Amino acid sequence: MDAKIRASRAEYWQEILELYQMAASIPGGLARMSDEISSGYVRNFLKKSHEDGLSLVAFEGMKIIGEIHAYPLEPKVFSHVFSELTIVVHPEYVGKGIGKALFSAFLEEVETNRPDILRVELIARESNRKAISLYESLGFKQEGRLEKRIHSGDGTFEADIPMGWINPKFANPSRS
Repeated sequence: MDAKIRASRAEYWQEILELYQMAASIPGGLARMSDEISSGYVRNFLKKSHEDGLSLVAFEGMKIIGEIHAYPLEPKVFSHVFSELTIVVHPEYVGKGIGKALFSAFLEEVETNRPDILRVELIARESNRKAISLYESLGFKQEGRLEKRIHSGDGTFEADIPMGWINPKFANPSRS
């Protein structure tokens, strides 16, 4: 599938909200439940991503079919890290290469245009082996296990797997 990928814009918030709500309604699709996906949540992550992070969307025609974003956390000691990474692909497009295309474009953008970012980090639930495999194929490394961190909603718990990717084109501003 040949999706067009470009930077997100603030005015896409409603379409992105609908995309996230749809993905969250599928068990295991997102850590957040659909009732936790609000306009405030979407506007907040878009604001942070547009201010100092990165948010990309995938389009098929005029329809947004995927979104990825991350941004630095506070305090300043984390200013070289993109965190809170989240990716969503419309359920009808899962398995068609949209997620990999979004991730590849995201990492290329960091490598090419964000030499101030050394590290991109994410957390994946241990049962999402397909996602972990994708992240590893893109250069992410597993960095441990956060045991019993995810409450599955059925009385069981599973581990979160923290993963990180290091920008080979990082230019340390404190050494300039």
